[in-house]
Amino acid sequence: MEIRLTRIEKAIEIQLKPDVLEVTDESHKHAGHLGHEDGAVETHYNVLIVSDAFNGMSRLERHRMVKDAVKQEFASGLHSLTVKTFTNDEFTAKGRRAESE
Repeated sequence: MEIRLTRIEKAIEIQLKPDVLEVTDESHKHAGHLGHEDGAVETHYNVLIVSDAFNGMSRLERHRMVKDAVKQEFASGLHSLTVKTFTNDEFTAKGRRAESE
């Protein structure tokens, strides 16, 4: 069985064809917090996505697009997904490309 991180990566890659994709499991940081059950794993993730699929979209539209891509994961126990989205131009303009390489 694939781990959730791999499934999230695949779902986002299929839907958004990103140029940069970073998925980080942050579940360990939430032990004892509301929404984190004792013994639960793979519940909280952080994603950075750079894709021209976001051109012309508002931040809300981008986040909806990402969350729609991984909706099956939310149905099966994913509790939180922190999302940072950029177009290639935005990412380059912020000087972020060097940070992710």
